[in-house]
Amino acid sequence: MPTYTGISSEAFRHPLDSQAEQALRNLPGFDLVARKFVEFVYERPQLVYLMGNTIQVGPRQYSTIYQMFRECVRDLDIYPEPALFVEQNSQVNSYALGQEHPYIVINTGLLDLLNEAEIRAVIAHELGHIKCGHTILIQMAMWAMSAASMIGELTFGIGNFVTQALIYAFFEWRRRAELSADRAALLVIDDLDTVMYSMMKVTGGSNKYINECSLKEFIKQSEDYQALDDDGLNQLYKFIAYNGGQGMMLTHPFAVERVQYLRQWAVSSEYQEIRRGNYQRSPASGAVNVNTQPSNPEAQELRRQIEELQREIERKRNSQ
Repeated sequence: MPTYTGISSEAFRHPLDSQAEQALRNLPGFDLVARKFVEFVYERPQLVYLMGNTIQVGPRQYSTIYQMFRECVRDLDIYPEPALFVEQNSQVNSYALGQEHPYIVINTGLLDLLNEAEIRAVIAHELGHIKCGHTILIQMAMWAMSAASMIGELTFGIGNFVTQALIYAFFEWRRRAELSADRAALLVIDDLDTVMYSMMKVTGGSNKYINECSLKEFIKQSEDYQALDDDGLNQLYKFIAYNGGQGMMLTHPFAVERVQYLRQWAVSSEYQEIRRGNYQRSPASGAVNVNTQPSNPEAQELRRQIEELQREIERKRNSQ
């Protein structure tokens, strides 16, 4: 497997990821969400839960997976080494969160479905999120939407300004961020078919019938899906599907779309140059900086209103 010593996340970050993040940061209210997130949320409770209710992977726990994990950490030049946990959950899923102490959680359902090469691809994908600094924004989005749905003093003062536009921007960015993490997986695995096969199996794979699944057919399906855009109405349906048409907004692009984006990058000169060792380098891990100070007068006014609301809540609580 190739090792990319000193690689910067900017070397492989998808431009749609960067554009969506900038659009998110430019929206009124983002700076205040960042400030309140830093003020009220910290990572220790989740880490305590994981230490108590999962298996932490190490040299003597899931040693094979740990070895693959260590190699992927080395190949993407990530330091310090994140934590890795395995959770008893039949859902085929994995995720990465945390900033000061980033970590990855892999469900047993995923381990039982994928082979070792595909598990390695998933690990590299999640490490790509950490390398790009996605985890803090993902966690912020989860917290902001959860807090905004509460009432009274439990809103932490953000319920009034987490607008539909901000929620949409968070979800749009989260979907685009997956494209960068997919690139990280391809860089580490250095085999496009393995990465695409892992996507296909996570999408609809079955241990019992996996021998009847064809990657060639899945690629054709992705091309057919892309061709749907020839009809403008289908583009609208796609937008609706991503943004609540199925009852909830989606955090990931459809796998057939991810396959298309990755196939395009795999034949690009950019990818080939990185493989030859010609890439942007940085000693930093590429962590996203979360600005906790309002940067414009509109945000200053929102902050003033929120603090006034919090004082009013405190007065009412004390008068009861």
